[in-house]
Amino acid sequence: MTNEELNQARTNPEFLEYLEKTRVDAIKTKNISALYEVLDSLLILDLDEEKINDVYENILKISFENVETIVNKGQKLKLEGDEHFYIRSFYEHAIEKWSCEDIEGAKELFFVLSNIVDDQKLVDALNVHSIACSQNYNLDNFYDKMVDTNCCEVEEKYGYFIIHFNINTKEYLEENSTTLKVLHNNLKHLLA
Repeated sequence: MTNEELNQARTNPEFLEYLEKTRVDAIKTKNISALYEVLDSLLILDLDEEKINDVYENILKISFENVETIVNKGQKLKLEGDEHFYIRSFYEHAIEKWSCEDIEGAKELFFVLSNIVDDQKLVDALNVHSIACSQNYNLDNFYDKMVDTNCCEVEEKYGYFIIHFNINTKEYLEENSTTLKVLHNNLKHLLA
């Protein structure tokens, strides 16, 4: 969108009314896809920060409730439908913690996510994140040293996740298998 289009959207009363109605309805019905549509719109248009935080809190609440239900049934999350949004919200929450220097909290979320997701490519990437947290990388260092920022090849389902690195992921995971074992032993209580 151009700046002019953004300004038009920000001041279009019909669009803003639609956005507010969608927000209220999505919160009431716990519709996570609609909440993400509203959140993305609010962020792109740089609108009310209080509403952004409210929508994000509702997304996390819905995700945590539904993930608990799925995991308690002994199932893993797939990168499709609402489960994709649940995974995205956990991941974004972990990245947020990491960016706020809560490396331990981020590591715990990456660990839990890597154990409840049914997608090996994403699980491997999450394990790379966990290892980096275990080695006390801050998010900027991780991004600068490990993330392949030149890679444009991304399947849509992975669009919200960092999955491309400047390392051979399989080799890196093998080289750091001891770190992953220690991590698992220290954090397995989170899976109970």
